[in-house]
This record gives sequence, structure tokens and C-alpha cells, in this order.
Amino acid sequence: MKATGIVRRIDDLGRVVIPKEIRRTMRIREGDPLEIYTEKDGEVIFKKYSPIGELGDFAVTYVESLAKTTGIGACITDKDTVIAVSGVPKKELMEKRISPELEQVMEEKQNFHSSGKGVCVADGVEKYPAGVVAPIISEGDAIGSVVFFRTDGKEVGEVEEKLAANAAGFLGKHMEG
Repeated sequence: MKATGIVRRIDDLGRVVIPKEIRRTMRIREGDPLEIYTEKDGEVIFKKYSPIGELGDFAVTYVESLAKTTGIGACITDKDTVIAVSGVPKKELMEKRISPELEQVMEEKQNFHSSGKGVCVADGVEKYPAGVVAPIISEGDAIGSVVFFRTDGKEVGEVEEKLAANAAGFLGKHMEG
């Protein structure tokens, strides 16, 4: 665990303020759900909750199917990290923080299709740009995305755009139900 040197007191209602620097660094926004864990040694751990992350093996199987069907690499992200990858080296993208550009595409809640260089998917990983991004919308909020990569000179077309939109729609409905 990383020590921050910041001390906060609990108020009479049991609330504690998470410092702005930590919220900014961890991309914690107002209304974001947090999981709370306790350890035997008295530690209390706050962790950002990811509804898409709950899909686990299902997301991996789904993205593998998308990549195999199209022959184009794909991934599924939550609001913060890449949670499932297929068709490109997993170690380069798995559990990496998403880029601000991808975060912006998700916030716009519109499908993105690149005819140019694409959008960087993960912070610091320029090698695998997104050709298609479909935000996963659940109860009106963007909670993740389905991405097809622009790699090896393969064009991402209308078929991949429709597949990504369909997958994102399915995952969004699945999270609501």
C-alpha cells in the first residue's frame, strides 16, 4: 500500500473526505461507487467498483469471439482500465489505464469510427490504436467500451462498427438486468 502522508478525521456521520489529489490520480468522480474491504490488521481499503469488471471470464470469452470472427484485435474496457483483450498481445494492454482520448469518446456516448490514425486505447501504448469504439451504456451512464484495433494495416469497417455497437448494447443491457 502506498502511504500518502495525508490524515483525515471521520465526522459524526461516519464520513471521511478523500483528498482531491487522490481522487484526481485515481479518477474517482462524484457519484462513483467504491467497494470497502477490511483486513485483519485493521486496514480499511477503498477500491473503485467496476460493474464491467464483474463480467470477468464472460468478457474474455466475448472479446475472443469478436476477434476470432473478424480477424481483428479487440478489447473491452471499463471506465478506467482494459479488462479483456484478444487478437493483440495481452501483456501490453491488459489492466492498463485507458487513455484520456478513449475516456472522452466514452463520455460522448457516441460510437467512434476512425478513418485516420485512430484513438489511443491505453495510456502510453501507441502501438494499438482504436479504429472503432462503442461505449457501453447502462442506465444512461457510459461504464466501458468495446474496441476494435487498427493494426497490421487491416481496415476496420462497417461490419466491425456494427459488431462493436451490438456487443456494447448487449453488455449494457446485461449490466442493467
